[in-house]
Amino acid sequence: MTSHPIFRRTELLLGNEAMERISRQRVIIFGVGGVGSWCAESLVRSGIQHLTIVDSDRVCITNVNRQLMATMQTVGQVKVDALRERLLAINPKAEITALQQIFTEDTAESFAIGDYDYIIDAIDSLKDKVLLIEMACKTKAKFFSSMGAALKMDPTRIKVTEFWKVQGDPLARALRKKFKSLQRFPKRKFLCVYSDELLQNRGHNATCGTEQCMCPKAQSGPGDPTLLNHEWCSAKAQINGTVAHITAIFGFTLAGLVMKEVMSDK
Repeated sequence: MTSHPIFRRTELLLGNEAMERISRQRVIIFGVGGVGSWCAESLVRSGIQHLTIVDSDRVCITNVNRQLMATMQTVGQVKVDALRERLLAINPKAEITALQQIFTEDTAESFAIGDYDYIIDAIDSLKDKVLLIEMACKTKAKFFSSMGAALKMDPTRIKVTEFWKVQGDPLARALRKKFKSLQRFPKRKFLCVYSDELLQNRGHNATCGTEQCMCPKAQSGPGDPTLLNHEWCSAKAQINGTVAHITAIFGFTLAGLVMKEVMSDK
């Protein structure tokens, strides 16, 4: 069976059998911001046909600098919907499930993560990330996690290693501290994408600070006047600077780990 013409260059490198194997994989990505959105793009361009994307947010004007689907035209739209439209423009035959939800203790079971072949963690919330790691490591699915991609500029310092061996990353440090305090630990090892670079914010006024901001977690549609002059990112505990080439490399690396694993799983 010959794959779709859009995958001919990939098939030339990997072979027809591999392309069929790739097309059968079921992948779920939690968090489609600066890292997760690029991971999704790479997976769909590589032949993944069954992809679920999970994120509760709407596109904020401050997302435009680094998130794949964030443009001045998509500000205010539900992130997963905007990204799904983009992914279907690449491969209209792909099965893209967009869930505007948050992975929390209350919602975790609803995602049935055990039904997937690959689980990708690209979420920021420490509490929810701990829970996702715990649950994913109890499944048979392959699991990959992104550590923090903010406050970094040097692409040559991005690495992949096992979670407990990650060095120089504050998020990984906080996660390990949390696991130790809970006296609960992941049931198996898993790979993380991270960088040991840690810069300082040099600018000011990191919140949106603009009437064009439409980032509140609301159910009303784009253009709703109730969203104007209302933004929720100022309520975050900390906002750090980010750049597109770093978040994209993190996302592409996660996708690359999936592809590498599919190719090795014969």
